[in-house]
Amino acid sequence: MSETVDAPRRAGPARNAVAEGKPAEDTSRGAAPARPKRRGLLILLAVALGLGAAVWLVHWWTVGRFIESTDDAYLQADGVTIAPKVSGYVTEVLVADNQTVEAGAPLARLDARQYQASVDQAQATVDARAADLERAQADLLQERAKVAQAQADEQVARVALAHAEDNVRRYAPLTATGAETAERLADMVSTRDQARATLASNAAAVHSAETQIAATTAQIAQARAQLEAAQANLKQVRLDLRDTTLHSPIKGRVGDRTVRVGQYVQPGTRLLTIVPVQNVYLEANFKETQVGRMRVGQPATLHVDALHGVDLHGVVESFAPGTGAQFALLPPENATGNFTKIVQRVPVRIRIDTGPETRRVLLPGLSVTVDVDTRSAREDDKRIAGENRHG
Repeated sequence: MSETVDAPRRAGPARNAVAEGKPAEDTSRGAAPARPKRRGLLILLAVALGLGAAVWLVHWWTVGRFIESTDDAYLQADGVTIAPKVSGYVTEVLVADNQTVEAGAPLARLDARQYQASVDQAQATVDARAADLERAQADLLQERAKVAQAQADEQVARVALAHAEDNVRRYAPLTATGAETAERLADMVSTRDQARATLASNAAAVHSAETQIAATTAQIAQARAQLEAAQANLKQVRLDLRDTTLHSPIKGRVGDRTVRVGQYVQPGTRLLTIVPVQNVYLEANFKETQVGRMRVGQPATLHVDALHGVDLHGVVESFAPGTGAQFALLPPENATGNFTKIVQRVPVRIRIDTGPETRRVLLPGLSVTVDVDTRSAREDDKRIAGENRHG
């Protein structure tokens, strides 16, 4: 009796749905397929995450762990400060702010009138010293002629003395025998003595003329030295005259221009700066814990803040010979007072490999984030470890 009553009750909802004109719900089939589908999506998601993690791990193990990065990096250029070597008033300024100039291009001119006058005066001094040298050389020729004349006179006197002495020797025996008079012999003796005196006088004249040659030669050397000094002074004042026009020593762009027409400048006054923007390089300051595997020639990737989404490439070019603290105006004295260890930074110079179009927008001072690939130093790490292995 109870089974007959319960059966209609269990069939009641279906019968009611049919009676109301609604399709009956299949409660036994709806929930079963949803669970396997959800489980499959979770499995796929887990597999994807696992593959992504594996790929990331492999990339980090092979590449990522060898990449050293820093954002303490700035573009640099070896600018040249232009300053005059002479003083004077500025008469012309030949360049404008931010103008590109070639090497050797004139930048500014100073008043050159006083320097031109100095050049003219120095040239006149050179001419006078050259005339003194020519006169001394002419005197030397004259003194040499006097020496030759004195030597000829000496030779004549020597011949005359020899003749007079021969006469005295011949007539002395004759006078002793009475064949010649004593007065004749006395005249010959007097002639001989005069010849001796003449010879001595001529010999002294030769010596005097030769001494004068030495003096004239010294005068020539002095005149030549004075001429060289005058020529050196002329070169100096010509340099001063040339330095009244300031030229650019390198190719670059004009910056920090403070020079104005009418300004009085002294030697060393800073007038402007030439920045070689075409030779911009990167100086990156890496922590001391990052440079252990860095080597010259390693590739680098550069991210310039001014160039969004553009990756530049470079090469490690050199390392500073010390940390930045070593070249500070006041280096730290770690041996005094309390000590707190601070990680030091080493400046690393990186050459930028890019075309001229990109270089036009690269300016000194721009901030850069740099990544250096140090994988090439793996063998060096092994050799270093081998050298310092004990036991």
